[in-house]
Amino acid sequence: MNTHLLNWLQRQWPTPSPVNPIERLRASAGALIGILLTGLVSAWALGPGAGALWLAAPMGASAVLLFAVPASPLAQPWSMVGGNLVGALVGVTCARFIEAPVLAAALAIALAIAAMFALRCIHPPSGAVALTAVLGGAPVHQAGYGFVLTPVGLNTALLLLIAVFYNKAVGRRYPHTALPDARSVHHTEDLRPSARLGFRPEDLARVMQEYNQVLDISRDDLEALFLQTEMKAFRRRFGSVTCGQIMSRDVVSVVFATELGQAWRLMERHALPALPVLDRVRRVQGIVTRADFLAHAQPRRYTGLSRRLQRLLQASPFSHSAKAEVVGQIMSTQVRTVLDTQPMVELVPLMSDQGLHQVPVVNAERRLVGMVTQSDLVAALYEASLAHLGDGPRASAA
Repeated sequence: MNTHLLNWLQRQWPTPSPVNPIERLRASAGALIGILLTGLVSAWALGPGAGALWLAAPMGASAVLLFAVPASPLAQPWSMVGGNLVGALVGVTCARFIEAPVLAAALAIALAIAAMFALRCIHPPSGAVALTAVLGGAPVHQAGYGFVLTPVGLNTALLLLIAVFYNKAVGRRYPHTALPDARSVHHTEDLRPSARLGFRPEDLARVMQEYNQVLDISRDDLEALFLQTEMKAFRRRFGSVTCGQIMSRDVVSVVFATELGQAWRLMERHALPALPVLDRVRRVQGIVTRADFLAHAQPRRYTGLSRRLQRLLQASPFSHSAKAEVVGQIMSTQVRTVLDTQPMVELVPLMSDQGLHQVPVVNAERRLVGMVTQSDLVAALYEASLAHLGDGPRASAA
């Protein structure tokens, strides 16, 4: 019997948290700063006559969510504001019209939960707000509906404002807004290429609906975790081939001051869709593509496009005209690069979903060492697939 009891107790013990010590310190420090500033500002705003009503006890539970689990749907701004105000309003109403404290408390929490479901603002500490409105004693009862605004409304606004600034300061994503959908970058109804195989967002939505319980994680976060798990499995399957192993090393490049005509001739001679723009130490300043040339030719219609492009390329560097004359004037400065040591599989979402056709590869000193194109990636994935299958197709051909 003792053995069974011990085994049962061991199963109840939670698994170790994956959160590292730095993140735990951030959570604790955030709660300290949040409650301290909220209490001080509320006490100053409400004055000494407010007594014990300058800080509502449920704010401690709200602080746990805001600073320890800011990614939780239960910790988002609307959940906190809507939940706390609804909880306070329902609690005050029950306390005023129901004489039996136990019944009033039970109904306050039940009605608050129902209202939060209806308004999509589930926030667990709001149940404690409703309970405080019923059982908070004479000061709370005397405040009446004023309790909804002070201290609950004031505390909520202050704590939330502090949480937004603090989480931003420590590099957290808060508020945790939904990620962009999986539509194509071409603004069509097609899904992104990486979303066309495997599970889809609608599959996850259907499973969550069948699960029929509130999860303390947003659907987009859950989807992102699944996708990252698939990427880990893909990396394990195809090994640790790096970008440096599949890149082109003999890279044709230009500098900021390269004339447009010269850059265009390089692209034509080498059949390249783009050229990296480098500084004196071979760090990437930008990238110039055929699309950049066409965009700056500024054609108003399809007819005459070649003539406009020709005029752009023939512009004299001594003409002092408003037309662009060198690569640096038309290049794209927002360039996505990868390290030569990064796994090849990390290129897949960049090229399939973000629509990049070529990605500059840099070393640890951020100097250009190569370029990876979609053709390089497709060839590498094909070779990796053959290796994974034990060279089956090649063996059959032999």
